[in-house]
Amino acid sequence: MHPRLSFATAAIALCLPAQALAAEERAFDVPRGSLSTALPVISRQGGVSISVADAKLWQARIKPVRGRMSVEKAIQRLLDGSDARAVRVSATSWRIERRPVRVARAAPAPRQAPQPRAREPSRDMIAAAADEIIVTASKADLPLTHFAGVVTQLDGGDLAFGGERGMDSILSRTATVSSTHLGSGRNKLFIRGIADSSFTGPTQSTVGQHLGDIRLSYNAPDPDLRLYDIDNVEILEGPQGTLYGAGSLGGIIRVVPKAPDPREMTVQAIAGLSVTQHGDPGGDIAAIANIPVSEKGHALRLVGYMLTDGGYIDNPLRGQNDVNRVHVRGGRGTFRFDAGNDWTIDLGGVYQAITSDDAQYADKNGPPLTRNSMVEQNATARYGMGTIVVMKDWDDLHFQSSNAYIDHRLFERFDASLPEARQGTDVSNGGVPAPPSVGTVDVERLFAPIQVFPLNNVPRVLDQHNATRMFVSENRLSRPYNNGLGWVIGASFIDNRARQDREYAYGPLRAVLPGVTNKVTEFTGYAEATMEVLPDLIASGGVRLSHARLGGAAEGVSFALAQANRATTASRNETDLLPSFSLLATPLRNVRLYARYQEGFRPGGLAVDGNFVRRFLNDQVRTWEAGMRFGDKGQSLLDASISISHSRWRNIQADFIDSTGFPTTANIGDGRITSLSGAVAMRPTNALTFELGAVYNHSRVDDLSPQILPVFDMAPARLGRIPNVASHAVRGSVNYATVIGDEDFRVNGWANYIGPSRLGIGPVLGESQGDYIDTGLAMRVGNARRGLSLTLTNLFDSRGNRFSLGTPFVEGNEGFLTPLRPRTIRIAVDVAY
Repeated sequence: MHPRLSFATAAIALCLPAQALAAEERAFDVPRGSLSTALPVISRQGGVSISVADAKLWQARIKPVRGRMSVEKAIQRLLDGSDARAVRVSATSWRIERRPVRVARAAPAPRQAPQPRAREPSRDMIAAAADEIIVTASKADLPLTHFAGVVTQLDGGDLAFGGERGMDSILSRTATVSSTHLGSGRNKLFIRGIADSSFTGPTQSTVGQHLGDIRLSYNAPDPDLRLYDIDNVEILEGPQGTLYGAGSLGGIIRVVPKAPDPREMTVQAIAGLSVTQHGDPGGDIAAIANIPVSEKGHALRLVGYMLTDGGYIDNPLRGQNDVNRVHVRGGRGTFRFDAGNDWTIDLGGVYQAITSDDAQYADKNGPPLTRNSMVEQNATARYGMGTIVVMKDWDDLHFQSSNAYIDHRLFERFDASLPEARQGTDVSNGGVPAPPSVGTVDVERLFAPIQVFPLNNVPRVLDQHNATRMFVSENRLSRPYNNGLGWVIGASFIDNRARQDREYAYGPLRAVLPGVTNKVTEFTGYAEATMEVLPDLIASGGVRLSHARLGGAAEGVSFALAQANRATTASRNETDLLPSFSLLATPLRNVRLYARYQEGFRPGGLAVDGNFVRRFLNDQVRTWEAGMRFGDKGQSLLDASISISHSRWRNIQADFIDSTGFPTTANIGDGRITSLSGAVAMRPTNALTFELGAVYNHSRVDDLSPQILPVFDMAPARLGRIPNVASHAVRGSVNYATVIGDEDFRVNGWANYIGPSRLGIGPVLGESQGDYIDTGLAMRVGNARRGLSLTLTNLFDSRGNRFSLGTPFVEGNEGFLTPLRPRTIRIAVDVAY
């Protein structure tokens, strides 16, 4: 093997098609021992992911594997003489399960190299790949062939291929997941047309985000954690209220990090340098370490990273170029403690800090990639989480207790200067502007008690602080699906406190604006079961009962109003029952039809409206869905799926601009969303794969709330689509993976079209956005030790408009747009030991 080309990580090897991996020979050196210690070794050496279905198999004694052979043959030799067999789940992963017919254990083989001519794998040792993709987000390890719904599984190695881009890595690989684009750490995510607003306020997210089995947030924006050292990502579309509770109206995104390996120490490092056309360069560096702590099964896994994305927006008014640079630093650590008797305890922590030097938007009618702003609209996001996860396996049961404390803080600064000042023009009084206002807020009156000098032409800013802290605990007992039955029963507790403070500044003068604190304490019990009622018919049903205590108070209101206690506090209780049921039939081999009903909800809360606090009610989504799947993903020459859903959304919680010019939240009315999505993949050869996905959303807000109609000054017939949801989107990709000599070579190209959408509800937020194409190309050559990558994004250097919100506090603005990052090239190396 040539020393300069001997490189690559196991993640890239995972990208090879199943047949290529099966035929390719690799060097193995796996000592005799238990399955729990051998699997991480053979997984790393073979470049595949291996899971175990039956916890009792972890302690099974296995034979040594030494020599150069295919992955399939190595796994067969490893399990020879045991009660286990291997099932190929996908092109890059295997599943170890107990054989249907048990055979007697053979005596341990002597510790020596295997014979050159080993027998071919028998049918009871290597099973077929069909029917074995597991949906772990079902909380009962349900096979995909038994899951009635739309699920997308993304491999962690694929997400990191071409450079780790956080949530953008997920968005570029799915057509049904969308996002606002205010900036990293400030965005809101949407799935399948369930979108509420562009702002981050007291409303809970419509998408549930989870790291493993821990909820990442309650009513905070997407923390945009970087996806280093990730095993896989699962996306469940449609409401998931029964299993995941409040805040999963559109679906859930579950990121599964790699677990500590108690057997072997490994170290990996990645470093990249990027150059952006029309902008500044950037760079990234990351390190991953797995450290066995003792011979008793304890281990520590650590991840650390630092990234800088170069800016590309110029601000001529301040004489600055490339102002929107973003810095990210963070890390993650997990210590796995083997407590014996099949008890495992994971102690973990996550921290990430994002600093944005300035805003990401540009002036809609100005020169390309420019914005005239009197102030630097910087933002900082700090996310911290500590976790304790306790697990126990026995017989066919699995117990898990997941507990976490989260602290999430976000600071945002918005430009609120006069349009004349932003454009650098004089006003009629010789450079001193007329009495300013934000919306209809008279700033001169606001500062009258403390004004000691004339209000000159100085910058005006609006600072907003969001602070969220949450404690969450979920305890569940499950029976992974086996022999026609699987179930889960659990209980959870959430205590969330979110505070939003706002402050207005005009030069050296500052005034506190009304803010709000929301508190939610939620107690929940749930259960769901899946069973095979007939050989070709699977039924599933469940229910969730949630009781929430809601409370809150206004912050920073006037003394007189606070003394009168007028509309400054509110509290109440609410109870919600969320049922679900589904049917899945297999009328023909590799053809599956399903129908599903599911509900989701968000509890109510409090929002600031002028100097008052107004309550808004909980909203609820009820969804009917039907679909069909054909073929076996990753195995068949052709596999495809199609799904249609109709949702009725009542008491929609949404943010809009109130009469004073500030964002607020209220129940705006009811809505309807019909979504049609489909995906198809074709593998004409073992090395080549084509994928195409598309979604069409038809949404409408109707039955407008009477208290909201005067604010919009418009008829219900003019409301149109639900905001931030593209009417249609299409994604296509091509992947080629092969072996050149001793090196793995892979190239992946993609193109995404995002259709038109509207920024929000009402005349102020009625700007259009979307209708653009995003493209990219990534390639890598290497092996298991070192690698070289090249990535090119936005191939055609298009501008587009991802998001039409810049700042809502500039009176009389002519519109904003958020362009795509210009054409960027990244070169990176990675090493592993």
